[in-house]
Amino acid sequence: MAEHTDPVADLPEVPATGQTRKSARAAVARPARRTPQTPAVVSSAVARPAPTPRSSSFRRGKKPLRSAVILSMVAGLVATVAIPAYAASIPAAETMTLQEMSAADNQSLVVASNANAETLDRSSYSATTAEEIQKKKDQEAAAAAAAERARQLAASANVAVSSINLNMTAPGSGEVRWPITNYVLGRGLWDSGYHQGVDLLAPQGQPIFAAAAGVVSVSSESYGGYGVGIVIEHVINGQKVSTTYGHMTYGSRQVQAGQTVAAGQLIGLVGSTGSSTANHLHFEVHINGSVVDPYAWLQQNAS
Repeated sequence: MAEHTDPVADLPEVPATGQTRKSARAAVARPARRTPQTPAVVSSAVARPAPTPRSSSFRRGKKPLRSAVILSMVAGLVATVAIPAYAASIPAAETMTLQEMSAADNQSLVVASNANAETLDRSSYSATTAEEIQKKKDQEAAAAAAAERARQLAASANVAVSSINLNMTAPGSGEVRWPITNYVLGRGLWDSGYHQGVDLLAPQGQPIFAAAAGVVSVSSESYGGYGVGIVIEHVINGQKVSTTYGHMTYGSRQVQAGQTVAAGQLIGLVGSTGSSTANHLHFEVHINGSVVDPYAWLQQNAS
């Protein structure tokens, strides 16, 4: 006996939505059309399965996890705010600057209370050009040569002084005496336009005498162009008279400034010091401050 199967009976049970048995059979008998694979749109007519209710134990397990996450976020926020604030609140004494680190090696300057400021003098600076350096060397060489010459003259003067009688006086008995004997007349007053005395040429070491009594005002081994020179102040016939003796030998001076001398007293020896080229006595006479011809004055007054 053949088994009859009802196709409708094989259809799944679906909630009644107003569809008839005829439409259901047509849906079963119609072959399925192939359509592009696109997400199936479920008709609103098909009821969705109801969500499975979650148990209360699952909700209770999730709450501690959420609380831990919230607490960690709060702790992070607190740390980001508190740490910079703590760093900014560190006292300045706890940090060291570069100056403080090098304080142990610092140098100090102590100025004494009695220190005096010095004024710079432009004239104290020396030149450094080649020409001026050479000029300075030449001057030093000339000075050294002059010093050696002076030393030799002084040595010869010592011999000359030791060979004469220091107690001797110029010949004559008058108030004015000849300052030198046995001479040769050289240049006179205003010779060459500037010569203010007379040159009496004589051998080196010959005695020189005071022309009159008076007081020594100058006695020097380096009296300018006069070289070794002596100046004596006199009062003769009520007039102030000054006599000058130049170019004497180094070391031959027998009187000092302020000393009183007598007419004809030995005061030194003939030489060639200062601005001189030969042994001689340069003799000058000034009366009341005016230059007079010394040779004519000696001829008129010396005896």
